[in-house]
Amino acid sequence: MVQIRAKQVRAKVKNLKKIIKKYKKSHPQKERDYKEYEKKFSKRLKKAVTNLENLIKESVRKVGILRRQGNKTSVSLEKRIKILLTKELSEKGNRKMANLLGLFSKMGGTDISYKTVERFYSDDEIKMVLMNLFILCLKKRNVLEIDCCGDATGYALTITKHYSSYIKKLKDKGKIQKQNCKKRSFVYKFAIMDLETKMYVCYGSSLKSEKQAFNKAIQMLENIDVKLKTIRLDRYYSCPVYVNLFKGTFVYIIPKKNAELGNGLKWNDTLKAFVVDTMKYLEEYFKRNNSESGFASDKKMFGWKVSQKREDRIDTALFARAVWHNILLLYA
Repeated sequence: MVQIRAKQVRAKVKNLKKIIKKYKKSHPQKERDYKEYEKKFSKRLKKAVTNLENLIKESVRKVGILRRQGNKTSVSLEKRIKILLTKELSEKGNRKMANLLGLFSKMGGTDISYKTVERFYSDDEIKMVLMNLFILCLKKRNVLEIDCCGDATGYALTITKHYSSYIKKLKDKGKIQKQNCKKRSFVYKFAIMDLETKMYVCYGSSLKSEKQAFNKAIQMLENIDVKLKTIRLDRYYSCPVYVNLFKGTFVYIIPKKNAELGNGLKWNDTLKAFVVDTMKYLEEYFKRNNSESGFASDKKMFGWKVSQKREDRIDTALFARAVWHNILLLYA
């Protein structure tokens, strides 16, 4: 049985830049064929639009809310969810708009105000249908016991600031927003992704911090019938409390410079795997890049800004985008 000491872990972390440089030489990144990618994306989007109505009907059947008097609407639940999803998807891009014409044709005769559409983002029925759609996609792709990765990103709430450039200016790297800010500039989103299907299995958002978004995602995960075999997380989660949180799951993290042993068997096993065969460990850890690729794809598709102002509506908008992410991967 191999025994390690804290000084071995720290020495390995100290030498990590050289190890990663060597790793990258032996694992060169594949260049994406963007022309082929665009073709495949267009086909997936058309299939998603064609099959969306059936997916919505299947999700709506499971929803039943007793409305109070005065809480009636002339727009059916199916049409409401279709309008909200279409609004989120059509915010950016003429090519994408062309692929959505078939979906628009199914909403003929709908005459509602902008404010009514805005209120859809606070509609409890719509939120339930979104959750049903999200879970339905996972079930259709048989996402049950998975290897995964988790990461966070941010979306701007004002047009004047871009998340990536703003993050670099913050000493805390944007993990927690300044408490004295009168107006929030960004919303943080955390999602866990299945490595095989590239679908999200849970999601959380927060105007306050990445940690709060992470906690919301974990709460959602507890209510979804998906088991995590392994997970990869960035250095923000390189603490025993996070590693020990995922019971029955092997957690890949990069230890911090001052890493210590003695925080439980699970934490020690993680550090041991890192020290004993670092190259093999990095092969698994760097699969975390799939999260970054997924976020980049989402932002290319929806943009990096959220137009909603209220916190509950911001969350619904981001969740609708996560649902679209999974719907499109049904046809990958």
